[in-house]
Amino acid sequence: MLRWLILMPKILVTNDDGVHSEGIKALAAALASLGEVTVVAPLTEASAIGHALTFRRPLRLETFGPRVYAVDGTPTDCVNIAITQVLDGKPDLIVSGINKGWNLGDDVTYSGTVAGALEGALLGIPSIAVSAARPPEGCEFEFSAKAAALAAEAVLTHGMPKSMLLNVNVPRHRNKGFKVTVQAKRNHVTVVSERIDPRGQAYYWIEEGENDWEPHDRSDYQAVRDGYISITPLQPDMTAHDALGYVEGLPLVTPAQVR
Repeated sequence: MLRWLILMPKILVTNDDGVHSEGIKALAAALASLGEVTVVAPLTEASAIGHALTFRRPLRLETFGPRVYAVDGTPTDCVNIAITQVLDGKPDLIVSGINKGWNLGDDVTYSGTVAGALEGALLGIPSIAVSAARPPEGCEFEFSAKAAALAAEAVLTHGMPKSMLLNVNVPRHRNKGFKVTVQAKRNHVTVVSERIDPRGQAYYWIEEGENDWEPHDRSDYQAVRDGYISITPLQPDMTAHDALGYVEGLPLVTPAQVR
């Protein structure tokens, strides 16, 4: 038994909905049979914060239970503090979620949940982001937690290519299993509402973008709509490799001519 405990994989769990979220509790419980789970998550909700790091103020670490910690910062902050101050080294796997609402298509660029896994990928750690459907009556995390555990077990067993992450989105209730997908593309329109405060001054509220998705048989959006668990490989490298020839063909001046 002692030998097994020593060899158990170290799994870091984070999210962007906060340390008290039901989603992160369900995720940690589902992963407990796979390794030693440590939760390090934002103290309060940090949704749609993207890949932000906190540079302009100090961060504090609080303990909320055995191997459960909170940082008053972003998911990216949590990953770095977990590795340097809590785990004293890199974990074998990072799983971020379970997010309340899908992170599909272009929305991954805003997502703090995906950012937690992205930071892991940048650090060379196999990482998974997991998000659940958010119907009007509220999220249920049972099937999303099972999907996360299956994906985590597969990655721990078979490994993951360097500098990539998996983005998993789970439909409601029973599903048709996993489907490998690509990011959907949305005709993005951000809704900004203008309102007036009691003193007659205008203020603005940014709403969620409109869901006008471009049709694509293999997209993550179409997969969850069809009842599949979408699993999309992502990478930090944002180079538009197909466009290198276009840029090389632009009539740009040489560096020596720039003054």
